[in-house]
Amino acid sequence: MGHHHGHHQHHHGDASSQRIGLAFWLNLFFTIIEFIGGILTNSTAIIADAVHDLGDSLSLGLAWLLNKLGAKRATTGFTYGYKRFSLLGALINAIVLIAGSTWVLFEAIPRLTDPVMPNTEGMIYLAILGVVVNGYAAFKLSGGKTLNERVLNWHLLEDVLGWVAVLIGAIVMTFVDWPIIDPLLSIAFTAFILLNVVRNLIETLKLFSQANPNPKLYQDVQDAIRDVDQVADIHHMHLWSLDGESHVLTAHVELKDDFNNAEHYLAVKEAINQAVSRFEIFHTTIELEFKSEACRLD
Repeated sequence: MGHHHGHHQHHHGDASSQRIGLAFWLNLFFTIIEFIGGILTNSTAIIADAVHDLGDSLSLGLAWLLNKLGAKRATTGFTYGYKRFSLLGALINAIVLIAGSTWVLFEAIPRLTDPVMPNTEGMIYLAILGVVVNGYAAFKLSGGKTLNERVLNWHLLEDVLGWVAVLIGAIVMTFVDWPIIDPLLSIAFTAFILLNVVRNLIETLKLFSQANPNPKLYQDVQDAIRDVDQVADIHHMHLWSLDGESHVLTAHVELKDDFNNAEHYLAVKEAINQAVSRFEIFHTTIELEFKSEACRLD
């Protein structure tokens, strides 16, 4: 008695895809300028920011790709569709950022004991460019409604703040001989990147291992099904997530009695559907068990 319905397909318009695509190309182009600029100005702070931007370029490129992939229908090969690819993307992104951050720390930490004055004029120009490019990309994505766009928008706003910090640091170093500001800034950025990466990585690994994405939701769904008149109990209930927002639910529901006709049976199914539908779960499979029936999984 498998029961199944695939609810609400997310409608990502072309507009969302275009906005993300634009932000991606801007960011990627700018990241390349930054790496070159960081090396030319001899500034670890700019290189640290370049690593941060590289991470954002990857997130954007991936979001763009997934926006296109996510719209594809499920196939017999990928029966749940392509949403889970975003987890793979998040994992690759995390690995790249951890590698980049480690490299920046190797560059920056030795400079604390022997700071080198970077080319502050070059830093100022790059920082102004950074504020403008990331600000423009953030402004473009701020019109977006999708979760993806909101997350990316935050990323870009963080970048703008990072560049403001570089700009302030460069201005200070222009007037005061404090070259240590440069490695200090880069270590601060890198610590910030790593903190976020580790947090996202833990979340991603939990979703990969099909952990319950939302214990409160799990409890609420369970209570809602138990509240249905004819339901005696519920077991073998599993809630996991494809990508952090599209959840999948399966459950065995024990009924209080055996039914004598189809109408009665359909009415209970409908009541359970009603109870679950408000939770907007991407995919549910509910098996009903009569009172006289033994569960085949026990």
